[in-house]
Amino acid sequence: VTFVSELSSKPAQKLSKYGWYGNVRLQRFYMPEDTAVARWLFSITKGQNFYCGQRNVTIHIRQGAPPVINPVGSAFPNDTLQSPSLSLSLPVVSLSSITFNLSNPAAGAWFVAAHLPVDDGRIEQKGFLSCSYFFQPQLTIRRAVDTPILQHGQILQQTAAPDKPARLKLYVPEFASSLSVSVADCSSGDEADGGNCPLVLRVGSVSLQRGPVTVNCSGSTCTAALPNPPWDDWLRVDVEGGRDNRSVSFTVVSNYTVGCKPASVGLAADDDLSKFRGNIRRANSSSETNASLVTGGEASRNQSTSLSTPPLAPACVWNVPVLREELDVLSLRFTPVNGPNVSVTHTHPTLLSYPLHTQATGGTLNLQLTLNTTNITLENSSSVVACLSPGAPVLQLDQSRPCRTGFFAGFGLQVNASIPKAVVRLPFPPSTTWYLTLQLLCNSRSSGCGSTSLVSVVPEVFISACVEDCGTYGECRLLRSYSYLYAACVCKAGWSGWGCTDDSTAQSFARQLAAALLLTLSNLSFLPAIVVAVVRCYITEASVYIFTMFFSTFYHACDQPGVTVMCIMDYDALQYCDFLGSVCSIWVTILCMARVTDAVKYALFILGTLLIAMSMQLDRKGLWNLLGPILCAILIMVAAWVYRGVRRRHCYPPSWKRWVFYLIPGAACALTGVCLYIFAGTEDNYYYTHSLWHILVASCVVFLLPPKEKNRETVGWSRVWSWRPQVCGYTLCESGKDELCTVA
Repeated sequence: VTFVSELSSKPAQKLSKYGWYGNVRLQRFYMPEDTAVARWLFSITKGQNFYCGQRNVTIHIRQGAPPVINPVGSAFPNDTLQSPSLSLSLPVVSLSSITFNLSNPAAGAWFVAAHLPVDDGRIEQKGFLSCSYFFQPQLTIRRAVDTPILQHGQILQQTAAPDKPARLKLYVPEFASSLSVSVADCSSGDEADGGNCPLVLRVGSVSLQRGPVTVNCSGSTCTAALPNPPWDDWLRVDVEGGRDNRSVSFTVVSNYTVGCKPASVGLAADDDLSKFRGNIRRANSSSETNASLVTGGEASRNQSTSLSTPPLAPACVWNVPVLREELDVLSLRFTPVNGPNVSVTHTHPTLLSYPLHTQATGGTLNLQLTLNTTNITLENSSSVVACLSPGAPVLQLDQSRPCRTGFFAGFGLQVNASIPKAVVRLPFPPSTTWYLTLQLLCNSRSSGCGSTSLVSVVPEVFISACVEDCGTYGECRLLRSYSYLYAACVCKAGWSGWGCTDDSTAQSFARQLAAALLLTLSNLSFLPAIVVAVVRCYITEASVYIFTMFFSTFYHACDQPGVTVMCIMDYDALQYCDFLGSVCSIWVTILCMARVTDAVKYALFILGTLLIAMSMQLDRKGLWNLLGPILCAILIMVAAWVYRGVRRRHCYPPSWKRWVFYLIPGAACALTGVCLYIFAGTEDNYYYTHSLWHILVASCVVFLLPPKEKNRETVGWSRVWSWRPQVCGYTLCESGKDELCTVA
């Protein structure tokens, strides 16, 4: 066997603390066929140079679908099952790496997910210095290019050594019920062994959820038997052994049994399609004429007769064709072609197949099985058992045979007269063909199933993005890792879990209402600032404060995590206006304190507002969108004050009362508010700290707004509201100095 090497790498990604699945960094690798050894190298790099302490990075690995993880230990929704994944923990100080080796991995897609420990709830401002960690995975594989094929019933002569095991592969066709691989004629060339050659026979690959079937051969002959092997798939066969560096020669042969095939459907490819079109016409017959209703009723009776009668051709499996219908992104529905009702008997199983491609593994596989008790009454001692299994079906269901195939454990369901409905949900199902086996199980062996030998069930199988659309306190979000799409729930109001159904830390309605009232009513603290601005004739500044108060109130009313939500317009528009108004309020207040000329002030108002609007569009939550305008406005104010102080040869503002009673308290309020906004915010105290931020910002405006300029009322308001008489097209003007009326 010849081996070649292949290497694949992914770019480094910044890790995040785990709060929900969107914080996980997911990478997808492709494992080719005949891979002998796979080696992952996981590198963690620290982004900042200052000491951030030691963090543990958790890495999850799963084959076929993204790993289903639960770091917070929350409860899963009812009827929701999960498949385990391999987890590694890597402590990181500055630069760390870990390798993970895997022999004989299964072919197909492999997913690697990484994240930091669970989020502590602290709100970190974007752009502020923080500890950052970058995760980069690399995969190196060693692949065989000329693996011998083990044909059905053909004997191959092979040789195995301790460092060179014999590697073969075989193909399992559809409807194979059993598989056996036998090793015989073991010989090491040493007569002292007496034909006793220790060999290890392995059939299958490694997918972390299951391993290969292993048989230790103590004699010269051994057999690995595999019931319900995976259909339409290649299986690996590895024979290891030998001791004292001696080679062992042996013969190997494989046999499979295809003892259960459905009845042939013939060569007409449009039979099932015509049946499906007939079902559609009958479903729409309610809107047609009376003649059409009669025709549809006759077709419906013929269809119900075909469903309640077993197939005429002898078969041990009743194979039901299924329509695969793609509805939307991560939305897929499977429908039986002959109608929603599927007949189930006790003589042989009914089989339905559901192929899942890699693109559909990012959602949730839902199975809902309902017993149709309209025309047939099922006895209390009888029930319909079902087994949903990946890769291969279970071809016989009874009490002694569990719902398990050769490699995988399936998911069993049961419906009867007392429990007519059963549900199973599988987040992130592996990419393979899933099989649903249905059979009527009668507990009374003497009388069989009595008068009921055929029942009807309705299997509903579909792919949805999230479990139950994340419920009332969750939101289903579509995520992307390069070209791969997957979905997860982000919970609110303290709810947690895969479907936002765990209420162990949920917020009560009283707390939600208190948070909404605090965040909205705290904006009323802008009313004193608006009144002061109007009294002091700062009309432009007062209009900005009104804009900020209005949109901040309704943005926080729309931003609530629970049921106390009220949105007057689109959430994104409310958030943009709130952020824009907050920064513009600070900008116009500081420029007003600079006491520059009106032309310069209003020019800076317009220019600054346009630049702030541009920066908000680029990065709304960036820290420098707030600090940048503040620092620029402070520089302009300081330059204007220094210029005035140098020109007057006196400190500006000249009054010590202005400094003690207005400027220093206002600056203290502003500094305290900024510190609360940047450093003290957490998920738990957000509505306290942010409400204080509203109050402190509004209070500092009251303190920092300068007094009314002299003659502003005469120059401004008198021109607007006072009446000026006109004589022959000329205006009578009033002199401010000598108070004499003249004709201009």
